[in-house]
Amino acid sequence: MLRPKVPAMPQPTGHITPPARVVEPTTVIQHAQIVPVPVAPAPAPARPTVQLTPGAVIALVGSGTAVVLVVGAVLVSMLLAVAITAASVAVCALVIRSLTASQHRR
Repeated sequence: MLRPKVPAMPQPTGHITPPARVVEPTTVIQHAQIVPVPVAPAPAPARPTVQLTPGAVIALVGSGTAVVLVVGAVLVSMLLAVAITAASVAVCALVIRSLTASQHRR
């Protein structure tokens, strides 16, 4: 009932010939043994030094300050959002508590 069916291999439709192989004769030539000459290591390339001009230093300090201020503002606003949400949940909890307590008195 639930037997897997093995697909049959399709038969080739035309005459298939293997690709032709071309074999060329090679000759072996023996050379005199070559002794490698030691090569002196190349000198290390001089690394360019970074030279900061006073204007570049001011620009770096200014951009760093701007990044710190923006990240600080984002973090403070997120903290403020969490604080406001917590306060509103606390107020809602107090209101629900007072409503349920007043129903028990009646």
